[in-house]
Amino acid sequence: MGLVKAQIKNLDTNEEIEVLFNPREYTIEKSTPWKEHDVQGLDGPAIEFTFGNRQVLSMELFFDTYEEKKDVREHTQKIADLLFVNAEKHRPPILLFTWGKNMQFKCLLERLSQKFTMFLDDGTPVRATLQVTFKEYTVPFEELQKNPRHSPDHTKRRIVKEGDTLQWIASKEYGDPGEWRMIADANGIDDPRKLEPGTELLIPPLT
Repeated sequence: MGLVKAQIKNLDTNEEIEVLFNPREYTIEKSTPWKEHDVQGLDGPAIEFTFGNRQVLSMELFFDTYEEKKDVREHTQKIADLLFVNAEKHRPPILLFTWGKNMQFKCLLERLSQKFTMFLDDGTPVRATLQVTFKEYTVPFEELQKNPRHSPDHTKRRIVKEGDTLQWIASKEYGDPGEWRMIADANGIDDPRKLEPGTELLIPPLT
């Protein structure tokens, strides 16, 4: 079996860009931020998951056309063009980075840095190193198909106003003032009579 070249496919146009030399390595990163909220009376802020960041694929691509004495930008410009807006789609193209059967990454080109390191006598560049960063691309429907949620998260937030009680808030949120203890437990409230105006409460869904 011959050497399998990595490819970048423009899914909008079906154009395929084959790299001249496969990357020596690549990095995949993902982070999951949590949002902090000030809650009066706690030693630390309440923490809430909102959404995760997308995966990021980064690598270095090498291009060399010295032997052919051709402008290396004939190859690198094809990748640079992936940063520009498609006139019909009104956005940069959606891509698929593939390397054999084990690497398929649907993405957008987020960042590109081009470094030209060798030139012909007339200044024509014939060697280049590209630092590329691709960001994962999915739509919500695809994400839910890949990782279906067992139940929706209906956690809400509410700012306490003058005169509010946990029983009244439970009545408004759940239709049952007797469910006030669920709100108290979610917010670490020991005495439901001491509810300070301006306090932000987490209102968990009924289970």
